[in-house]
Amino acid sequence: MASSAKVDRAELETKVQDMYRAVALHPEGEFHFEMGRALAERLGYSPEDLDRIPPEAIESFAGVANPWEHGRLSPGECVLDLGCGAGTDSLVAAVMVGPEGRVTGIDMTPEMLAKARAAAEEMGARNVEFVEGEAERLPFADESFDVVVSNGVIDLIPDKDAVFSEVFRVLAPGGRLQIADVTIQNPVSEEGRRNIDLWTG
Repeated sequence: MASSAKVDRAELETKVQDMYRAVALHPEGEFHFEMGRALAERLGYSPEDLDRIPPEAIESFAGVANPWEHGRLSPGECVLDLGCGAGTDSLVAAVMVGPEGRVTGIDMTPEMLAKARAAAEEMGARNVEFVEGEAERLPFADESFDVVVSNGVIDLIPDKDAVFSEVFRVLAPGGRLQIADVTIQNPVSEEGRRNIDLWTG
């Protein structure tokens, strides 16, 4: 994509990681976006689903919409949560797919993954795992997942072609995407494409 050559990728990744490290470690801090359970409920998350998740995972929830509006998961499905953060969507998914299903959350921020793993342990969720990695280079075999969910992550990645190529590679035939994200309706200027703060804000 043209935009991926215009932004300093390493600088962007560092800035995004720094921001979400702070979200994981200091969810009570001041951020330029809303977070937590109140946000999740405003976005339409079921209070019953949220009640099953440890509050420590939900306090760092920073989604932009509700991927479950596209439909609930079925028992036994294998699910990938792309950019899982502190694990809210992964843990909701783990409850939906039940013990016969499997959920894998992937994120590039170790502090978020630590929070997600602690929440899964607290829940006793044995059907979910959390992996450190990047959406553009997924460390999974072809056709591994029935469903890929993502919430407010793909907009932060410059090379969206690589992300979707990887997503389609790991989806099983007949699999589906349930994505909640930010889009823009007008072209972005060359200067805007190089502005790291616009990518992260």
